[in-house]
Amino acid sequence: MVSAVKFPQPNQHNVVQNQQSHTFAIGVVSTLFFLFGFITCLNDILVPHLKEVFNLSNTEASMVQFTFFGAYFLISIPASKLISKFGYKSSFIVGLALTTLGCLSFFISADFMIYTFFLGGLFILASGIVILQVAANPYLTILGGPEKASSRLIFAQGLNSLGTTLAPLLGSRILSDTNPADGIVKTQEELIKAAHAVEIPYLGLAAFAILIAVALAFYKFPANKPAKSTLTSHEESQFKLFDYPSLVMGVIGIFVYVGAEVSIGSIMVNFISSPEIGNMSHQKAAQLLAYYWGGAMVGRFIGAYVTTKVKPHKVLFVHAVAAALLVTVTVFATGHLAMYSIIAVGFFNSIMFPTIFVLCTQSLGKYMEKASGIICVAIVGGALIPPLQAFVVDHMNIHISYVVPLLCYLYIAFFALKVKSKV
Repeated sequence: MVSAVKFPQPNQHNVVQNQQSHTFAIGVVSTLFFLFGFITCLNDILVPHLKEVFNLSNTEASMVQFTFFGAYFLISIPASKLISKFGYKSSFIVGLALTTLGCLSFFISADFMIYTFFLGGLFILASGIVILQVAANPYLTILGGPEKASSRLIFAQGLNSLGTTLAPLLGSRILSDTNPADGIVKTQEELIKAAHAVEIPYLGLAAFAILIAVALAFYKFPANKPAKSTLTSHEESQFKLFDYPSLVMGVIGIFVYVGAEVSIGSIMVNFISSPEIGNMSHQKAAQLLAYYWGGAMVGRFIGAYVTTKVKPHKVLFVHAVAAALLVTVTVFATGHLAMYSIIAVGFFNSIMFPTIFVLCTQSLGKYMEKASGIICVAIVGGALIPPLQAFVVDHMNIHISYVVPLLCYLYIAFFALKVKSKV
């Protein structure tokens, strides 16, 4: 009788190692979401601050968001090519280097006291953020099984929201401490002091970006090369955007979502500080802005669990309808009702970006990275929709201007009905 031979099972050990490696990689990349969340939301404090320093109209001040999110339109496709050629790790390091350079450029901008110099430095910073985001979204999607891809992205977006929650609190305190007591810049000395105030938070962000870049340099990434790097030239030529209707609809969905979220955040400090709404200083209004982004953070951590139990497209539809209803209340209401209704929209923004991303890319396979670049181009909505709402504010009134994000949320609800979850 021949006894059964018990072979060793190295595959089980490898599976455990791979799972641990993926978990660590997810944690490292998710940290990047905190960084670009903090920087993106700091723009909401920068807009009213520079508006005061340079005596700008609402439309002129909105050029901060136009410049920042305009980088997504110009840099997203080159970023996807960078990832395909050099891999995720190198792309993350390049993105962090540009982010650091952009943050440090504010020291030069403050010395020259020219608004366009601030915008130039902001564009360099934004270019780094674009590269990070174009790489981070598909990287988190491919690590682990597809059934939890939406949950992983929502969790990472929760860390993004932690950054967006802390940015108004820290930014408003730093800027208010360097402004005159009444918050209004009058003399040349006060102007110079207020301009140099923006250096402080960006210096801290530069140091944080450098630390992450150094850590990444010594870490070996699992699945570092994207699937797109294996495409033949024939396969490249075969990809046509309009052959994928769900992707087209998702690109529009990302455009209007980012536009609505950024537009609401950009104008919120001025809105809730106005006499007929909150009747408070910009500093106090900026602190309330933290609740808008904090709501998104709470919603994302909750959504990371809910979307493992409920089909993501159903969750997206409920959130879009709720956001549309709250914005409608803001259009017609005044006082604290209008203030708290617009703040509450942040909670329902929470799961929109990662859920739209997953829904519109769920059948793309080897074209995932190409699609990610196209989707990130759509983030240019954050550059175009805020100036549109600001234009309505300047030429009509701030309440009517909220019709702009209202239309955005109605489209997202439509998208959720048309594009169903496949996992």
